[in-house]
Amino acid sequence: MSTSPRRALIVIDVQNEYVTGGLPIEYPPVQDSLANIGRAIDAAHAHAVPVIVVQHISPPDASLFARGSHGAALHAVVADRAYDHLIEKTLPSSFAGTDLADWLAANAIDTLSVVGYMTQNCNVSTTLHASHAGFKVEYLNDATGALPYENDAGYASAEEIHRAFTVVMHARFAAVVNTGDWIDAVAAGKPLAGGSIGASNKKARERNRAPASVQ
Repeated sequence: MSTSPRRALIVIDVQNEYVTGGLPIEYPPVQDSLANIGRAIDAAHAHAVPVIVVQHISPPDASLFARGSHGAALHAVVADRAYDHLIEKTLPSSFAGTDLADWLAANAIDTLSVVGYMTQNCNVSTTLHASHAGFKVEYLNDATGALPYENDAGYASAEEIHRAFTVVMHARFAAVVNTGDWIDAVAAGKPLAGGSIGASNKKARERNRAPASVQ
């Protein structure tokens, strides 16, 4: 019996809104993550990994992702490449109100590899949903990205948000890796391992207990 992952690459909301529109991705730099998204799609095609493209759509009068607007359109890095399935969604999770779960079951997928935008909203929602549904999840941290927030709870930079969310995901919900390592694993047909809450917390406590270096 084969132990190779049955992967699908899910490309979440790689739309103009996040590049030239009202929600510009800041960390990692959006041109870097776009290049890695293209690399991941090309590697998926090269190794017969199906590609699912997700597009977030709001009503025509919405300020962001309005149906028919340039902002809602898929960015060229995705629009110019082939894909196996297109999902239109209106909620953060790619599973919510869509046929994603049925499509994955019909294609015997057990591992979902996540790229796209944005880390703290649609990506984490999809990752948690997939993990709770029994899928293995891989999160490509340099083919995804975040933008900063400030509200009544405080301020967090794009880098802080992306780093914190990816650390949390790797501790329980996903194997967080870079695009190069993911491509190597796909080529080898090997699974990627995440961490655990206990091990992640132990490592952090050991760091906090470590004596300061002597100058």
